[in-house]
Amino acid sequence: MTAQVYAVHAACIRGVEAQPVTVEVSISGGLPSIVLVGMADSSVMDARHRIRCALRSAGFEVPRASITVNLAPGDVRKTGSSLDLPIAIAILAASGQIPLNGIDECLFAGELALNGDIAPVNGEVAYQILARDSGLEFIGAFGGQHVALDGVAHSCLARLHGLSHGIRDAVRAVPERTAATDEDAAIDFSDVLGQEVVKRALAIAAAGDLGVLMIGAPGSGKTMLARRLTTILPPLESHELQDALCIHSVAGERIEGLLAGHRPFRSPHHSVSAAGLVGGGRPVRPGEVSLAHGGVLFLDELAEFPSHVLQMLRQPMEDHEVRIVRADGLYRFPCRFRLLAASNPCPCGYLGDDEIPCSCPPAAVERYRSKLGGPLMDRIDMVLDVHRPDPQVILEGAEGATSNDLARLVETGRAYRHWREARSQASDRLACGGRAVMDAVAQRFQLADDAQETVLSMARATHLTGRGIMRLGRIARSIADVQESEQVTSQHVLEAAVYQGRREQ
Repeated sequence: MTAQVYAVHAACIRGVEAQPVTVEVSISGGLPSIVLVGMADSSVMDARHRIRCALRSAGFEVPRASITVNLAPGDVRKTGSSLDLPIAIAILAASGQIPLNGIDECLFAGELALNGDIAPVNGEVAYQILARDSGLEFIGAFGGQHVALDGVAHSCLARLHGLSHGIRDAVRAVPERTAATDEDAAIDFSDVLGQEVVKRALAIAAAGDLGVLMIGAPGSGKTMLARRLTTILPPLESHELQDALCIHSVAGERIEGLLAGHRPFRSPHHSVSAAGLVGGGRPVRPGEVSLAHGGVLFLDELAEFPSHVLQMLRQPMEDHEVRIVRADGLYRFPCRFRLLAASNPCPCGYLGDDEIPCSCPPAAVERYRSKLGGPLMDRIDMVLDVHRPDPQVILEGAEGATSNDLARLVETGRAYRHWREARSQASDRLACGGRAVMDAVAQRFQLADDAQETVLSMARATHLTGRGIMRLGRIARSIADVQESEQVTSQHVLEAAVYQGRREQ
């Protein structure tokens, strides 16, 4: 018997990207069997049984011959169930049970049900990007996570049964998305009463891309403030949106909020593992830092996180990318996010409270506060003291700054910063020690003479290190940008000092 061979375009997910896979099927004489070769993992090997049942349920025949399925390239491990559909189509095409017209122009991805239905798989956005780059049409399944990307030809296939008349008669247009429920539209900074200083500080941090830690007693509103930070951030840019959609699609997360224009907000529990936070596992998946790409990563109860897990944030925060090395190669995950953290001041939560005394022994307080130190704190610019609001303010319901008010501050600050940075080409190289640090800070942040004197007097009085001076300069520069001031004045420095909070300088 002469071997019948046919190849179909397919792909599998590796990291947050779709890697091209060519599914080659050869049908020849021998004992009836389906043999998969090409470094297929157990999830791919299981496709043999799903394909047999699906083909019979759809009215096709499983060739009583030796079927060899090669997944090329053979040196890349294949994972997931997205190869079910292309393998089934390649078998049908090689055995002459379906017309071949149009199959070579498509990239297929989908999981087969035993009754012949086609189920969607995670990573549809990644498959679409690969199809666009390869000049192919993407054929997937009907599902609730469809995204329309520019320049992508995208159709859906519901069941294998329709393939008997050809791929063009079987596929249907992608259904239009129904309007997503805008869950974030209901939250606003106006809901948070009595925290006007903290609201302004968060707006300044959003304008300057600064890391923030809020320290306060239970019930002071830290989580409410954090949850509303995304409402004052500018909309995602097109490249940020595509990256975020791709990451969420691969991870199987909902994308309605992204499509509605909201930046992602991720708040992992303090019991999260290192792999859950930065990515990893088997197969390798994006972590919370990547799911927060373009948005906010909120770490509530920061002192409760294991120290080794927190320290893994240092490299992603600096490089805006997670790099995970495995035996089968390097995985890259983008992770440009804004870090926002919250913590109690002590185990009981009432250290420094005006009304409720702290019940923690000094040793317990020292141990608790030591967990808030370390290299991670060097990446946090602002430490805000959040006090419980006056009950009278809550009863009166006096409305303070709204999200729209703060969003205008952020927009002004970011626009002015971009204009200033485009106009000025100040060097980012910093000298070390003494007056050299001050000269570098004055040049980089454009400190006026009175601001330099204020910074010097504060540095001597509070024993600020070079790192602390730089941190103060960054905050003051962001305040000046919000006020559209080309130079940082003494008033900006004094306000910045308020946002230094309780920390070892």
